[in-house]
Amino acid sequence: MPEPAQIQRSQDFVEARFSVAFNHPADKVWSHLTDPARLPQWMAPGEVGQALGAPVHLDFGDSGVVVDSVVTAFEPGRLVQYAWSAKGDPERPLTWRVEPNGEGRSRLELVVRIPEGEDAARGFAGWDAHLEMLAAALENVAVKFPFEHFKERRALYAAQL
Repeated sequence: MPEPAQIQRSQDFVEARFSVAFNHPADKVWSHLTDPARLPQWMAPGEVGQALGAPVHLDFGDSGVVVDSVVTAFEPGRLVQYAWSAKGDPERPLTWRVEPNGEGRSRLELVVRIPEGEDAARGFAGWDAHLEMLAAALENVAVKFPFEHFKERRALYAAQL
């Protein structure tokens, strides 16, 4: 289970910084972040473009959230940034950074920014749950959205905010 995110407030946003160590090489983690065949295993069906300005489209199905965005920062195999926002919503930037962390291991950092005044605890708990699903996908284990984990982390983040 990933450690809870570090939360801080900045001007108009609340920011969560997740850091997760994996016993998998950085290129395997990267492929789970960007390969359309792997995205549904832990996040949502769709695509994350692999170039600056490339499209991002993710359909979270049952939740009704559809992300239509563009890549705003990109370093192949290392960093991708885009907004986690539905059409017409305020920008909610996500920054994914993957780095090697010893032989055959890696560290993933996810920074999530949510506009002040929104339910940041819900958003952060959702990404926390998806990181739990990513850990399972890296082990080739299929899991459904971990709703109990989501509820526990939402309460934790709400208390911090």
